[in-house]
Amino acid sequence: MAIDAIAAKVITSVTTSSAATPIAAPASDGGESFGASLARLVDTVEQSHAGANSAVNGMLAGQTDVHDAMIAMQRADLTLQLGVQVRNKLVNAYQEIMRMPV
Repeated sequence: MAIDAIAAKVITSVTTSSAATPIAAPASDGGESFGASLARLVDTVEQSHAGANSAVNGMLAGQTDVHDAMIAMQRADLTLQLGVQVRNKLVNAYQEIMRMPV
């Protein structure tokens, strides 16, 4: 039996599930606007938390396995952490610009 090597994957976008659209999908004209990227990030965070809530409710009702609910909760936590880190970087950049002499 042959064992395949683990291939490193480069993360090019963040998605809520394997069938979801990426957060920062480039448009044909060079990319989407900054505001649209932030709005999509916030929507992704909200969708992942809604998915985690429904997975936990499904687990309590006996429709979903425990590990599926835990995976959904971890995915929601990671997307929230990503959103918070993006916000922190934006606030730091804004504060740095405001400190520049005119």
